[in-house]
Formats: sequence, C-alpha cells, structure tokens
Amino acid sequence: MAQTKTTSHSGTSAAAQEATIGSGTRVRGRVSGDGDLVILGQVEGEITMRGDLTIGQGGSVTSNVEVRGIEIAGSLEGDVNASGDVHISSGARVRGDMRGAQIAIDEGAEFAGRLDCDFELPAELQSSR
Repeated sequence: MAQTKTTSHSGTSAAAQEATIGSGTRVRGRVSGDGDLVILGQVEGEITMRGDLTIGQGGSVTSNVEVRGIEIAGSLEGDVNASGDVHISSGARVRGDMRGAQIAIDEGAEFAGRLDCDFELPAELQSSR
C-alpha cells in the first residue's frame, strides 16, 4: 500500500512530503515526485525524486534512479545518479553504477558496479610533485 504523509520541520514554513510503498506492494512503471520516497515493497521502473530515496530491508528496486540522496538497505539493480550522498547499508545487495557527492558502503554490503564521486587521497597515497 502506498502512503503519503506530510511532516513539518520546526523552524521552517515548508512541509516535507514523504511517500511509502509498503511491503507486499509491487509497482511497475515510472515513479517521480518532489518529496522523499521509502520503498519497502518492489518497484520496477525508472525512479526520479527531488528528495531522498530509502530502500528499506526487504525492499527491491529494479531500475535506474535519479534522486537527491539515497539510503539502500534492501536490493537495487540499476544505476544511481544522486546529487547528494549514497549510503549502502550492511546486508544490502546492489548491482549498478553509483554517482554521488559522497558514497559510503558499510561492511557486509554486497556491491558490484562502478563508483563515481569526488574524493581526496590520504597524504601517504598522493604522489609528491
């Protein structure tokens, strides 16, 4: 079951929208929106959100994803283009290329793909010029 809730953050006048695709729900087709999305069920199709995407434990996504930030605890097969952070939690299964401002992969996560982000090498790995 898909649910939408509105939450207001103290100190701001804007309300944030969060939608949930519940466990046991399967969505086929394009999903897009301005707010945040939590997936506990299955989604097959392109996902484009201006907010953050969370794929919870038991959640499954088969598609390319374009979001502000993403937290993956379930499974994802597809490429991710995030303007913010990408976090792959322990126990997650991910296959696809990841692009984000920062990318974190927890120990115990399964990942197959390419990573594209800006980072600085530690001093001991930088060549002296």
